[in-house]
Amino acid sequence: MLLKHFFTEKIAHNSYLIGGKTTCAIIDPSRYIDHYLETADAEGMKITHILETHLHADFVSGHMDLADETGATIYAPAAGECTFPHVPLSAGDTFQIGNMEFHVLETPGHTPDSLIYVVTDGSRGDTPVAAFTGDTLFVGDVGRPDLFPGRAHELARTLYENLHTKVMTLPPECLIFPAHGAGSLCGKTIGKMWFSTIGYENTCNTALNIRDPEDIIQSLTVDMPPAPDHFARCSEINRQGPASIKNLPPLIAMKPAEFYERMFNPDTIVVSIQSYTTFGGQHIPNSYHLDMSDNFPTYAGWVLPSDKDILLVADSPEQAHEAVIQLRQVGLDQTKGYLRGSTHAWAFAGYATSHIPQLSPTETHAKIQDPDTVLLDVRTKEEYEARHIPGAVNILAMDLRTRAGELNPDEPTIAMCGSGRRSSLACSILKQQGFSDIYNAAGGINGYIAAGFLSQ
Repeated sequence: MLLKHFFTEKIAHNSYLIGGKTTCAIIDPSRYIDHYLETADAEGMKITHILETHLHADFVSGHMDLADETGATIYAPAAGECTFPHVPLSAGDTFQIGNMEFHVLETPGHTPDSLIYVVTDGSRGDTPVAAFTGDTLFVGDVGRPDLFPGRAHELARTLYENLHTKVMTLPPECLIFPAHGAGSLCGKTIGKMWFSTIGYENTCNTALNIRDPEDIIQSLTVDMPPAPDHFARCSEINRQGPASIKNLPPLIAMKPAEFYERMFNPDTIVVSIQSYTTFGGQHIPNSYHLDMSDNFPTYAGWVLPSDKDILLVADSPEQAHEAVIQLRQVGLDQTKGYLRGSTHAWAFAGYATSHIPQLSPTETHAKIQDPDTVLLDVRTKEEYEARHIPGAVNILAMDLRTRAGELNPDEPTIAMCGSGRRSSLACSILKQQGFSDIYNAAGGINGYIAAGFLSQ
């Protein structure tokens, strides 16, 4: 048995190649498939199976492109009701790949269609050696059950039952390989290791050690991380089958005049992906800001309208093309072009720019002494409650799209996060909604603490 692990940064997605002597399967493939093709080729294997553990909410899967490229058969949960050609799987189904038998467990809870692939390596024995647990069981955590409105308690109870009556009855030495690692919003406290064992999780997994069903339901439905907008969209895209990457239009380098003409189309938005300090110094009015060095795909899927064409402002063509890859991971396929020469060319061509003052920790501290200044903490509720500056108003950056009305656009407002990146996104959203006296706290609360203005 050969096993290869692949990790997609920022969305913290794990996918796997598992094979025998000549054939292999790809489990939960990412949208860009070249690394699977190259690895299988290097190992002298043919990809014959594509296995999905569930309809992924946080990314667009590569199952359609991989099947088109290799001729492999897609296996997916029957409960997912996928509309593309596939083998629908239910509890108790089995299939072979070389000497390996794959046994299907249905484990709804994270999603109604979740399942687990339990693998027995016939060349070594007749007991399960590995389980590909999708988002049902993570290292140190379990999948969140609150992504389906009105069903959180039902799914949490089902998840508890499936974990304790099915998953944890596997042999303690059985390896587990989940679909996500630390940093994913599909769980609450996912560990950094990309694999574990049933025995280790049974001992050390906090969620599994909550034995009372009502307590686990409470734990999995209260104070969960906020769910980005694209979680619902990606599930449906994966159900229907994503558009093929090779059929998507190429990214166009646009001169300032062409960019200027296109940006006024009501179905178009401008997104700067430069650093927050660069964006603050000069940017195209009414543009979104998403710092590429932050969790770009997640925040993009969260805040960018899915029905709009996207024009990018980047530092380089390479950065723009990388952004397109990450945007497509979260189902944003409509990036049309980028500004050739960036904001330097824009200003040289005589077009208007806007600015957001970047305040150092010392400047931030001085300015918030004025009682008329609003300090807006745009981190999560959990981050805010762990440590914040007294008097700060807490509204998540992404929620400002609908909650900006809780603030006064005429009052000076300083946005703060942990570093200055999310707060720059917040500033760009507020400026779109008529806030003019807006500032970004460079360095965020971490810089503020480092400067000695707030005790650690």
